[in-house]
Order: sequence, then structure tokens, then C-alpha cells
Amino acid sequence: MDLDVINMFMIAGGTLAIPILAFLASFLLWPSALIRFYYWYWRRALGMQMKYAYHEDYRFCYLHRGRPGGKPSLLFLHGFSSHKDMWLSVVKFLPKNLHLICVDLPGHEGTTRSCSDDYSIDGQVKRIHQFVESIKLNRKPFHLVGTSMGGNVAGVYAAQYPSDICSLSLICPAGLKCPNDSEFIKQLKDLKTSENVHRVPLIPSTPQEMEEMMKLCSYVRFKVPQQILQGLVDERIPHNEFYRKLFLDLLHEKSCFALQENMDKIMAPTQIIWGKQDQVLDVSGADILENAICSSQVVLLENCGHTVVVERPRKTAKLILDFLAFANTENNKKQL
Repeated sequence: MDLDVINMFMIAGGTLAIPILAFLASFLLWPSALIRFYYWYWRRALGMQMKYAYHEDYRFCYLHRGRPGGKPSLLFLHGFSSHKDMWLSVVKFLPKNLHLICVDLPGHEGTTRSCSDDYSIDGQVKRIHQFVESIKLNRKPFHLVGTSMGGNVAGVYAAQYPSDICSLSLICPAGLKCPNDSEFIKQLKDLKTSENVHRVPLIPSTPQEMEEMMKLCSYVRFKVPQQILQGLVDERIPHNEFYRKLFLDLLHEKSCFALQENMDKIMAPTQIIWGKQDQVLDVSGADILENAICSSQVVLLENCGHTVVVERPRKTAKLILDFLAFANTENNKKQL
């Protein structure tokens, strides 16, 4: 090989050595830092900006892209123990001319956490309404999207604040008395009796428990390196005490079936998306919502579990966009 070429590779190798070693050190020693960098990178790549909004002394943290325009704004509510960044995989497939907002629910990530706050579904709905008013999102009716616990919150919000909502997407929502119990729900009933929430599958504290949670939540089997599993656990452990308290609040009868108790009040066109292989919340809940909500559409996804947003992000984005067009047509008919 030509000596000049050899020298070029040596120089290039020396130039790249420091960032490569830094990456390897982060991966091996601080995997949680690598995960934070990953979210930071995708926010920037997708044009999502992080901002804060305030209601008195209460702080909301959210991501946004675009501005309100002719089409409805979209507000996304995440699930239990998750955060606003979980929606980035869906945002990737949404057009940039839409106004998108992903907010951290009460007590999660960058939104205020207070031991005196009300984390029941009703309490969270009130907080989200405060957020909506603080950024003046309800100047014009918007489309609300929620998954799992966030679906419970979204459905109750649509029932309690109908004038704010033009349409609604519920993705595997919690808060229903499903005729068929999933394996996870059976475990919850046992936990509700014993109040032993230290081994709840949705609150992992070791890489092995994290892997088990991912298998429970997802039909698709992702091959995640051990170091990334450790990083995910490291990110969650400081918050696990809060998650346990929240979990107990959600088990209380005040919240457990909140969506079921409010679904007949939902007037907005409603889209119901559910993974057929959901092991966390049984797919039989889709029929309950379809029968209770007048203007509703159900989409059941084959070979998909509870984490629809992660497993089928492109499909989720397309379904939401198609439903927005349908709901807009329905709403225009009502105005004639």
C-alpha cells in the first residue's frame, strides 16, 4: 500500500480516536448519558423544541414543532412512567406543517412533581387543562392523542372539556373494565389486595426486570444490548418511588375505571387503536369504547402489543393523519 495512504489512515485514526473512545466510555460507563444524548439528537433532527409553560408556580415541560394554522393542533399524552420523547418515533412520520405538542404529564420528567399534588386521573386532567390554557392551545379546538395511562387522561379530558376537542385518538387506553383480563391485570388484582408494589412489572429496578417489562409491553422482540438496558434502568431508578405512589393512585377506584365512567360523555369523533397482542390491557376494551362513543372508529393491529407507538410508529402516524381528515369532514357536516 502507498505510504501516503497509510499516513492518511494513521492521521484519520488519530483524529477519530478521541470521539470513538469517548463514545465507548459513555456506552460502557455511563449508558444513561448516551440515552439522554439520543433523545437530544432526535429532538434536534426532527425540529422539536423544548419549552416550559407555567400555571402559577406549577411548571409544565413540553416539546413543540410548528405553529397553529388552518389544521388542528395535535397534543400528545404519554403513558405511565414514560415521557414526552416517546412520541418522537411517530413525529418522524408526521408532516412539518402540523402544529405538534408533546407534554410531560404531571410528575413526569420535566413537569413539576409534588408530594401534595393529586395524581388521580381527574387530578391529571385538571393539570393538563391548566397546561392547555397556559399556552392558549384551546383558542381553537385541537386533536388529542393519548396512549395507555395518557389515553385514560385524554378520554376523560374529552368528556370534561368537550369544547376544547375537535377529535380524539385513544391508543390502548387504560381506565376500562375489559371483559377479558390480560395476564398483567390479573397480577394487578393480586397487588391491589397486598399493596406490594415493589415488584410491579412496569417499575423495573434491574436490567433483567427491564427486559421482562419490554417483553410484556411489546409483541415485537427488540434485541437491546445489556448496557442500554442498564442505562434505561439507571434513568428510571431515581423516579421509582414516585412511580410506585402513582401506581397505587391509579389502582384506586377513583382512577381505575375513569375512562369507563366518562366515555358516554365523549362527543368528539374518536379513533381507537389497539394492538391485538396487547398483554398489558386486553384488546377487548376496544369494543367497549366503540359501543359507547357514537362517532368512533376502531383499528386493531396484528402482531402488535401494548407499545403501539414504538412497535408501529409509521402506521400510527398514518392512522392519525387519515383520521384527522375523516374527523374534519364529519365536523364540517355538523356545521352545515
